[in-house]
Amino acid sequence: MKKRLKELYNNSALDTKIRYSYLILMIPMILFLIFCFYNLYAGNRQYEDMINSVVTASEFSLDFKKDFDYETYLLIVGNKTIEESKLDDMINEATRIVTDLEELTDSSRNMNHLKSVKKYLTNLENYKNRIEKNLEEGNKYEDNIEIWENDIQIVTSLLRETIFQYIYYEIKDMQSARTEYQDFFMIMIRFTVIAFVGIILLLIFLSYYIPLSIIRPIRELGEVTDQVARGNLSVRSETKAGSEVGMLSDSLNTMIDKINELLEQVKKEQVRLRKAEFELLQSQINPHFLYNTLDAIVWLAEAGEQKKVVSMVGSLSDFFRTSLNQGKDIIPIKEELQHVKSYLEIQQVRYQDILQYEICVPKELEKYLIPKITIQPLVENALYHGIKNKRGSGKITINGKKEKDHFVIQIEDNGIGIREERLKEVQDGIQNKAPGETTIYGLYNVNERIELNFGERFGISIESTYREGTIVSIKLPCVEKETS
Repeated sequence: MKKRLKELYNNSALDTKIRYSYLILMIPMILFLIFCFYNLYAGNRQYEDMINSVVTASEFSLDFKKDFDYETYLLIVGNKTIEESKLDDMINEATRIVTDLEELTDSSRNMNHLKSVKKYLTNLENYKNRIEKNLEEGNKYEDNIEIWENDIQIVTSLLRETIFQYIYYEIKDMQSARTEYQDFFMIMIRFTVIAFVGIILLLIFLSYYIPLSIIRPIRELGEVTDQVARGNLSVRSETKAGSEVGMLSDSLNTMIDKINELLEQVKKEQVRLRKAEFELLQSQINPHFLYNTLDAIVWLAEAGEQKKVVSMVGSLSDFFRTSLNQGKDIIPIKEELQHVKSYLEIQQVRYQDILQYEICVPKELEKYLIPKITIQPLVENALYHGIKNKRGSGKITINGKKEKDHFVIQIEDNGIGIREERLKEVQDGIQNKAPGETTIYGLYNVNERIELNFGERFGISIESTYREGTIVSIKLPCVEKETS
């Protein structure tokens, strides 16, 4: 039990520990005060009840015999009628006083006296009833005088004597209570001195132990954070004392783990970034795309399609001019759309039977900025994974719209679309930044470059219905090129 209480205290919150210290100090004092006040109250109440009992009994003894005897005589001699007589009221009042005395006294001896008084009052009631009956019958004066002299006066004398005995023993009990009170006060004085010394010793102990139990775990946490500040990320906090300190300890360990994870992630991201940059450069001048385009130009030249050759060479030139763009990573929408248009013009010559395209981006959006080669990879995906996998011709539409503080570019195709399971994999790969497969690495790379330049609020999202088509949306801020 002691061990469990110690564990409970060590695992308590700091404010709870402070409250415990207050309670430990206050409980003995409160119990002591309750003990003192209770005994003072009980003694005073007992003493007061004794005094009230004596006063009430004195009133009863002084007045009752004289008044009752005289009232009975007036009834017998005819000075008062039965209706005018106050004997019933006197007996009732006396009975009420006896009942009050029973509640005031604690003495068993005096309770017996009160029982005797009640019996005498009952006898007086009977004698009164006999006298009243004789008066109603008439010519029984001598009988009533005999009842008055031999019964009523004797009973009232006995009643008065019993009350005097009651008062005597009540006063005697008061003297005994006074003596007990004096002894109690002496005990209280000794107990107060002992309790005061005990509380002082307890206060000295708690003033040392409680601050130590609060400060020690904080010092241990300080040592761990100092080692972390020096670069030691292998250290861990083992402090568990106190709920707040335990939470801080767990949070510190979690933070150290997160720092280690972030360091590892940074290393991986650096490798991935270098790989993405290399692949981006490769995509800018894709040998396969270049060979196919040149073959198409040769084929057109041999076929005598000089205008198409000129148009295709111009589109190829524009395509590579935008791809290089003097090394700039952020370009206006207008230049990006020209780059995509050059790409689609070239591909339309190659896939003229199956490919149609339309660019419907409002001119008001052309001034805003976009990372270079953002739309072209998405158009390429639409062509190779959507249109080519569909039987018959297809169409790629590029449109745009402006919202409150951003704008959206959408690449829509009516190709084969993406199955629901595969679509979820692609969406999770983009959102969780874990492409997993190279087939969506282009989408992931575009999304990463947008977030890197404009923040995580922006990026791409994809919607698709199998056998109906796919829509890829690019969300970008309304940022314009600075004019020098």
